[in-house]
Amino acid sequence: MGMGSGGGRGEVTSEINVTPMADVMLVLLIIFMVVTPMLQKGQSVELVRTRNPIDMKEADRDDAILVAVTRDGKFYLGQDLVKIDDLGAKVNDLLASKLDKKVFVKSDSRAKYGDVVQVVDNIRNAGVDQVGLLTERLDDQVRK
Repeated sequence: MGMGSGGGRGEVTSEINVTPMADVMLVLLIIFMVVTPMLQKGQSVELVRTRNPIDMKEADRDDAILVAVTRDGKFYLGQDLVKIDDLGAKVNDLLASKLDKKVFVKSDSRAKYGDVVQVVDNIRNAGVDQVGLLTERLDDQVRK
């Protein structure tokens, strides 16, 4: 005897079973929750907010070189922790095969100004043509 309501042999039940759909949606949700933090390039920092930032779409490319300065004074080249003295040499190694010598610096809003200056100086001493400072756009609601 079957569990569905309705008739006997050969009859088709027209009830919708949403359990498999809910299972698939939960699995997809878990996959996205696990993968999303891995998609972020470089170290996570709270960027400085500015009114009129310039869009730097090159920073989103896979081969873009990102240097991060955290609020506790640590320096990251991509995901790797580096010492400030080694930063110039490592950036120079990464830029050896590139024509466009551009490096992007993202700094935490509470990082020391002197740390950011040190990073920019080391990058410029490594022979980098352009240094981009990454910021976030300040929304109109925040301004008022």
